[in-house]
Amino acid sequence: MSWQEFIYFAIISMLFWAFGAFAAWRNKESAATISTWIGLLVFFAFIVMMWISLERPPLRTMGETRLWYSFFLPLAGIIVYSRWKYKWILTFSTVLSLVFICVNLFKPEIHDKTLMPALQSPWFAPHVIVYMFAYAVLGAATVMALYLLFFRKDEISNEEFAITDNLVSVGLSFMTFGMLFGALWAKEAWGHYWGWDPKETWAAITWLSYLVYIHYRRLPNHNDRLSLWMLLIAFILLQMCWWGINYLPSAQATSEHTYS
Repeated sequence: MSWQEFIYFAIISMLFWAFGAFAAWRNKESAATISTWIGLLVFFAFIVMMWISLERPPLRTMGETRLWYSFFLPLAGIIVYSRWKYKWILTFSTVLSLVFICVNLFKPEIHDKTLMPALQSPWFAPHVIVYMFAYAVLGAATVMALYLLFFRKDEISNEEFAITDNLVSVGLSFMTFGMLFGALWAKEAWGHYWGWDPKETWAAITWLSYLVYIHYRRLPNHNDRLSLWMLLIAFILLQMCWWGINYLPSAQATSEHTYS
C-alpha cells in the first residue's frame, strides 16, 4: 500500500460520510449511522494497510496526523450523533474531514519506514491517537461556540449550551488520557515524565484552558457569551499546541518534540 492509493479510499469514504450527513437531516437515523460507519471502515482500512506498509504507526509527520484527524472527525461525529442526536454534527465532521483530506492530497508528504528511537515507544501511538480524537471533539465544540456567538440571534437555550458542555467534557477527558500516555512515553524515551519542554508547556496551557471553561460554566453567575469566548481562546491555544509550536524559535532549538 502506498500514498498514491489514498485518493481512492478518501473518495469512497467521503461519499459514505456525505450520504450519512444527508440521511441525518432527513431523520433517517439507521441510514446515517450505517453509512458513516462504512465510510469509517473504508478509511481505517487504508490506515491499517499504511501501518503494515510502513512497518510503523503512520503518526510521524503532520500529513500522517492529518490522516488520523480526518478519520477521528467522522468517528467523533457519529458518536455524538448516536448519543445526543445532533443532526448538524455529521455535516460538520464530514466537511472538516474533507478539508484535511484535501490538504493531504494537494500537499503530500514523504512517508517512509524511518522512525527515530524516541518514537518507537509503545506509548507513542496511543498518545497521538487519543489526542487526535480529543482534538476532533473539541473542534466540534468550537464550531458550536462560533454558531452561538455569531449566528444565534435570539437567546441561547440551555439545551444548546449543554451540547457545547458535553463536547468539551468528552474532549477534555480524552485529552487528559492523552497527556497521561504522553507522560509514560516521555519517561521511556527521555527518562522523565514531564520536563517543561515547549510542547509540554503548551499542552498544559491548553488543558488548563478547557478546565477553566468547565469550572467557569459551573459558577452560578457565569456570563454565557464570555464562556463562549473562553472556548474560542482555548481552541486557539490548542492550535498552538498542535502545530503552531513548530514555528517558535525556542521550540526549534530546544524541544524534545522536534523530530527533524
